[in-house]
Amino acid sequence: MNTADQKMIVVSAPSGAGKTTIVKHLMKTFPQLGFSVSATSRSIREGELDGREYYFMSSDAFRQMIDEGKLLEWQEVYPGSYYGTQVSEVGRITSLGSVPVFDVDVVGGLNIKKMYSDRALAVFIRPPSYEILESRLRSRGTDNEESLQKRLNKAKWELSFEKDFDCVIVNDTLEEALSQAEMLVRDFLARP
Repeated sequence: MNTADQKMIVVSAPSGAGKTTIVKHLMKTFPQLGFSVSATSRSIREGELDGREYYFMSSDAFRQMIDEGKLLEWQEVYPGSYYGTQVSEVGRITSLGSVPVFDVDVVGGLNIKKMYSDRALAVFIRPPSYEILESRLRSRGTDNEESLQKRLNKAKWELSFEKDFDCVIVNDTLEEALSQAEMLVRDFLARP
């Protein structure tokens, strides 16, 4: 597959908006999609596997990848907590004849869109309201109050970027959001 013509799908959202649920659904629905595993310096959570949800590494190892230009995009999401996409992931997925799908933060998603322009479909997943987003994040039980407040503050900022994406899906009713995502991806993949 010629990477100059390579299509890719970028799904971004504030934490807790449902992007990972939607991406998992798209992966099951469209066998030609290949999931781009991001790298992170955050701690592994219960139930996660290195190389499946993320490539987990130390902050030092992540900064070395930045210095060596081995990242397509990256962000220091919180002080000392890095997330990014290794350049090698696009090659790994396209070598399998698949279309890369990125489940990335808002800034990372916009950086990929800027790099690949019309070859990338950039989808923003938006919660129905800030209050519902807060409720979803609290119900996860994965963050202490300080960490939760950081996520919420970042979410307010990230919501201001939805206008820069190709399309916005409001994840109010999950079934409707999944249906919209399917339609957008089906139309995008069918384009010449």
